[in-house]
Amino acid sequence: MENTLFPIFLKTNNFNFLIVGGGNVGLEKARTLLKQNQSTRITVVSTCFKADFFSLAETSPHLVLVTRDFREEDLIGKDLVVIATNDAYLNKQIKRLANERKLFVNAADQPDLCDFYLGSIVNKGQLKIAISTNGKSPVLARRLREYLEDEMPENISESIENLNIYRSSLKGSLKHRLHHLNRATTALVASGQNKREPYIRLFYITSLVLVFVLGYAISNFVSIAEVKTVLSSMPSEFYYVLAIGFFAQLVDGALGLGYGMTSASAMMAMGISLPAISGSIHSAEMFSSAVSGYTHYKFGNVNKKLLLWLCVPGVVGATLGSLFVIYIGSEYEYIAYPFVALYLMIIAVRLISLALRSSVVRKKVKYVGILGFSGGFFDAFGGGGWGPIVTSTLLTKGRPTHYVIGTVSLAEFFVTFAASVVFFSSLGFGYWYIFLGLAIGGTLAAPLAARLAGRLPKRLSYVLVGLLVFAASLRIVLSFWK
Repeated sequence: MENTLFPIFLKTNNFNFLIVGGGNVGLEKARTLLKQNQSTRITVVSTCFKADFFSLAETSPHLVLVTRDFREEDLIGKDLVVIATNDAYLNKQIKRLANERKLFVNAADQPDLCDFYLGSIVNKGQLKIAISTNGKSPVLARRLREYLEDEMPENISESIENLNIYRSSLKGSLKHRLHHLNRATTALVASGQNKREPYIRLFYITSLVLVFVLGYAISNFVSIAEVKTVLSSMPSEFYYVLAIGFFAQLVDGALGLGYGMTSASAMMAMGISLPAISGSIHSAEMFSSAVSGYTHYKFGNVNKKLLLWLCVPGVVGATLGSLFVIYIGSEYEYIAYPFVALYLMIIAVRLISLALRSSVVRKKVKYVGILGFSGGFFDAFGGGGWGPIVTSTLLTKGRPTHYVIGTVSLAEFFVTFAASVVFFSSLGFGYWYIFLGLAIGGTLAAPLAARLAGRLPKRLSYVLVGLLVFAASLRIVLSFWK
């Protein structure tokens, strides 16, 4: 069956809406309309209302709540009707009365009673895209909206304004103006096509050449027998950390965060000192974050203004956090251990709460500098947390996923570099075998993690990782009190 709907965009300043029903569905419809235009005039009739309705009415002067049963006179002066009750008989009656007055009706989850649909809406400044599945699958429409919101650049509205100025400057016939506009927009699209492919090819070729060059260079100076001798003399912790690095990279590559908190909780369970834990983690992360951040920058996933506000305070916080953990690690490590474990438990709970969020509402991000400082400090202090603190905060504010991950990844390089310099200058490189285990384990896991990226159920994965870190940290806290 074809989709015969004809999409239109209403200037809602000129229309009066009636919503019948004060439950979750009615609240969602009211929010959808007000999100597009705060001046939309809406009357909601219901015998009872969700508490959030009253909060919404306080910030929306054109939203009127009427607490009583629906009456036919409620239709007077209205242009469009939205039915949001679970009373099938009442819904049919409202539909009939509204149509008699030549009013269009939308009934939630009842396509047969709908004269129009409220589709999922992508809104980027001057650009607005409405998505409809002909009432068959609102979930799919929502997923498409989320995908488009993530993929479309934040500055697309600037492109629209620039094209409008260019359009106004064109003279001549309509055909002549369309020709020039088509040529300009075609150039914009073509410039972005396949922009990732050259960098991906370059990365693989460079990595392959590097492996051969290093392998050849090492073979001239180190024999296989000497390699076996070195491996046999390795501390037993190296092999445990190798497994930890493999698992942590698997988690981080598949989910976009969790490397530090997973590694730290596991190594704390082994009894490794706090400075060695944080120093080795940051030394290993410094290389991976450099490659990741550079790649994101080349792909256009970095917001430069946000990067600056995260980097500078983040570096200061990481430096102070590193000095702090070195001090308590050498003087009060026994006392500090449960506090670091408690911190990791809090981060784990934050990760789980992020996974269980039903929806994300775009909000203004305040105090970005404080966010960067706290993320850098606690990341250096606990061996991990930059991603769970900074990434999760920005995502819960409704920021596009690719911009958040790209900017935070590049900022992470500067944060980990600052922490690594402090640890190395203060402690030397006595923890080299821990760093080596993490680095090799992470390298081995990276290809598998890349294949898993985006394929695992993200919510379930976040919950499982959070529970794993929580359980490991709780064990450390309980052992301290015994």
